[in-house]
Amino acid sequence: MTSATPIAAEVPVLRDFGGGPFGIYVHVPFCATRCGYCDFNTYTAGELGTSASPQSWLAGLRGELVEAARVFDTLPSPTPEVSTVFVGGGTPSLLGGDGLAAVLDAVRAQFRLAADAEVTTESNPESTSLEFFARIRAAGYTRVSLGMQSAAAHVLAVLDRTHTPGRAVAAAREARAAGFDHVNLDLIYGTPGERDSDLDASLDAVLDAGVDHVSAYSLIVEDGTALARRVRRGELPAPDDDVLAARYERIDARLTAAGLTWYEVSNWAAGDTARCRHNLGYWDGGDWLGAGPGAHSHLGGVRWWNVKHPARYAERVAAGGLPVADWEALTDTDRYLERIMLAVRLRTGLPLGDLDQAGRAAAEQVVADGRAVIAGERLVLTDHGRLLADGVVRDLLG
Repeated sequence: MTSATPIAAEVPVLRDFGGGPFGIYVHVPFCATRCGYCDFNTYTAGELGTSASPQSWLAGLRGELVEAARVFDTLPSPTPEVSTVFVGGGTPSLLGGDGLAAVLDAVRAQFRLAADAEVTTESNPESTSLEFFARIRAAGYTRVSLGMQSAAAHVLAVLDRTHTPGRAVAAAREARAAGFDHVNLDLIYGTPGERDSDLDASLDAVLDAGVDHVSAYSLIVEDGTALARRVRRGELPAPDDDVLAARYERIDARLTAAGLTWYEVSNWAAGDTARCRHNLGYWDGGDWLGAGPGAHSHLGGVRWWNVKHPARYAERVAAGGLPVADWEALTDTDRYLERIMLAVRLRTGLPLGDLDQAGRAAAEQVVADGRAVIAGERLVLTDHGRLLADGVVRDLLG
């Protein structure tokens, strides 16, 4: 697409809303420093120079939301209420409490939020405080996700994380004191140099913080990152698959014993109301608008993504229209592949009726070798199968 308003120009391609939950994701591209393992679309102040700022980004965001609402108004059915908002990045907390309040105001100015809307922001522990949490709670945020990664200083150092080991727990307590019932802590496991005792200390800290949600991800060495370069030079060993599996089992056992149960392979919650509804919208194949540099959107089987650099993003919005880099209409095959890839990872499992003939035959073998069970006409991973979820997906897709 070459038009300055590519999605607006191709409205006939857009299919109607799917009738399920509708979410909005806002991407904040700013970080104080770059973590060595991260390949997200983020920028430090030094990398941006004077080409972009939080102010120009916010102006772009407001303009994009205005244009998106205009385009959605042209569709056959009315735009549904927004059931979830997720502000991610990057480091949204660098905007401060007032900045995040302005982001939510920009969303509300163009879209109707449901009365029970879940509104989440990611935050770095070092750029938060009790006053920060109180401000965003008053603004309408209902959920906070904090990047903890580890309680071990030497592990944080390998990851290039700048917060002190105890700050994430303190931030979680501050969020709860400010009135947040739903607080998540992120962990990364399998970092070179991490010991079982380090992971145990991290889990002790997470449970001591009293949060109702935990996300735990194995370290992935992404091409192009500083971590990948260190591994390639032999300065650090690559994560070991057997170690990662053992760590996952250790995490699951501790969290389960503490009353947090898995609902997606990498996510645990203390009951249904603690689950991240926004992410469930992704995993269930829902519709969402992604706003901000590099953000992806999905509506009724059409997907598009924005230009990545904050300066180009702001320029495109100022020129009029959506800042779309490109788009694609998903084929039936695309949607089938995505459905299998996402639903298999959920505790609710994959409906057998969603599988084609070859997929059902593969499912029988997955059950026979103990990686899944059939529960209520759904294929559900066993504990062993969760360790091999990617392999299960490959088998089902042939």
